[in-house]
Amino acid sequence: MANYTAADIKALRERTGAGMMDVKKALDEANGDAEKAIEIIRIKGLKGATKREGRSTAEGLVAAKVSNGVGVMIEVNCETDFVAKADKFIQLADKVLAVAVESGAADLDTLLAIEVDGKLLSEVVVEEGAILGEKVVVRKLSRIEGGTVDAYLHKTSKDLPAQVGVLFAVDGEGEAAATAAHDIAVHIAAMSPNYLTRDDVPSDLVESERRIAEETAKAEGKPEAAMTKIVEGRVTGFYKGEVLVDQAFAKDAKKSVAQVLEEAGVKGTSFARFRVGS
Repeated sequence: MANYTAADIKALRERTGAGMMDVKKALDEANGDAEKAIEIIRIKGLKGATKREGRSTAEGLVAAKVSNGVGVMIEVNCETDFVAKADKFIQLADKVLAVAVESGAADLDTLLAIEVDGKLLSEVVVEEGAILGEKVVVRKLSRIEGGTVDAYLHKTSKDLPAQVGVLFAVDGEGEAAATAAHDIAVHIAAMSPNYLTRDDVPSDLVESERRIAEETAKAEGKPEAAMTKIVEGRVTGFYKGEVLVDQAFAKDAKKSVAQVLEEAGVKGTSFARFRVGS
């Protein structure tokens, strides 16, 4: 019988995030030697990595950090919520975020090609995924700058890490700017705008919405004399759903986000919103 206890199994699971049976088999093979067992788990995991190539990675977490007016946010995915809340997975995400912040990488390919402890970050991610026994991928990276940048992370389940993350930048500084940036970051998490201003909406999308609005109004038998007003009203409704500054402010629906920014004496300059798996 191998020389290990239930406490050893628990400790190794916490260190690796691997399943109970995988841990027990590794400890058996290593005759209770925890370090050797970790090596066995890693090797077996790497051998199985190609089998996980096509697996879905719909779970995971979002992590973010703001430093000196620069916000960085990443999404790291795995296969199950069990791994998403494992210490080993969270530590990996923290490592990826630290590399993203320190390197100044502006896109995912650049980030994954950075060398960490003699290995590419992409290789580190694969190896850590091997230990966890799941396919793990760094899916998204965002980096934005501004006078004030707020990072807001939201948990959709108290048992899991943050599943929604937002970066929002404004062009001013000070307490009013910081308050507005934070409140609007929370708003973005809840209301999911796709564009900052109307100018950011692709013209072909606007024309498509206008055409659909007109065809719908005709099908409803609306009077021709009122057609232009009806169509423009529906296009405005589209903007209010898609464009951040046009949306009704979540904390006070009597105001628009544009009004909140104006009251704070700032303008929004950019935002990013991640939701795990979407």
